[in-house]
Amino acid sequence: MGRAGGVGIAGTLIILAVGYFFGVDVTPLVQGLDQSQGSVELTREDEEWGEFVSVVLADTEEVWRPVLRDQAVMEYEDPTLVLFRGAVQSACGGASSAMGPFYCPGDQRVYLDTDFFDMMAQRMGAGGDFAAAYVIAHEVGHHVQNLIGVLGEVNRQRPALSEVEANSLSVATELQADCFAGIWARQAQERFGTLDVGDLEEAMRAAEAVGDDVIQANAGRTPIPDSFTHGSAEQRQTWLMRGFQSGDLRQCDTFGADDL
Repeated sequence: MGRAGGVGIAGTLIILAVGYFFGVDVTPLVQGLDQSQGSVELTREDEEWGEFVSVVLADTEEVWRPVLRDQAVMEYEDPTLVLFRGAVQSACGGASSAMGPFYCPGDQRVYLDTDFFDMMAQRMGAGGDFAAAYVIAHEVGHHVQNLIGVLGEVNRQRPALSEVEANSLSVATELQADCFAGIWARQAQERFGTLDVGDLEEAMRAAEAVGDDVIQANAGRTPIPDSFTHGSAEQRQTWLMRGFQSGDLRQCDTFGADDL
C-alpha cells in the first residue's frame, strides 16, 4: 500500500472524496495523524466520522437554503466543516480539542475534533448519532447567525461590556444557536424523515450535558450563573425545543427575550 503524508493512499482518497463532494475539509485530520502519530492508517472510525458529518452538513444546507430564503429573504452560503484531532489553526487563531467544537466567522468554517464525540458518549453520557448531529447543527447555527449579521453585532458590542455583561451576551448567542439547531431538526424531519424514535431525546441529553451548570458541577464546582457563557442545561434544552416546535427564526430572538 502506498503512502500519502503517512496515511494510506486508499484511506486518504476515500475521506478526501467525501470532503470534496460534501464540503468537509479533512486535511487537518490527515495532517494531525501524520504529525502526532507517525505513519499510520486512517482508521475506519475516522472514515465513518467523515461520512457522518458530511451527511449532516448536507442536511443542514438543504434545510437552511429555503428557511433563509423564505424567512429572511436572503441566500444561504454553505460553510466548510473541518475535522481535526488535537489542535488546529483557523482564521480565529489556534485552537485545541479542549475548546470543543467551534465556529469561526473569519473563514466561515465549523471546526470539529473527532475525539469530542467519543467524550460526549463516554464521559458526558450523551452518545448517539443525533446527539452528534445536534452539536454540528448548533455550530452551523452560529454560521447562520454570521450570515444574518448577529455575530457581527455581538462582536461589535462585546468590547464595551463588563465581564458579566459579556457573559450574558454570550449566553444569548449560544442559546440562539441551540434554537437554530432545533429549527434544523424540525425541518430535517419534515423534509427527509431524519428522526428515529429516541433521536430528539438524544439531542436533549446532549443539550443538558453541555449546560454550564452541569459542566461546572461535574468539575466539582458550585455553578455560578454570572460565569455562564453558554447557558444552563434547562435553558439549552428549552431553546432547542423552541426552535424544534416553531421552525421559525422569529421565535429564536434570545436577545429580545425577557427571560432566557
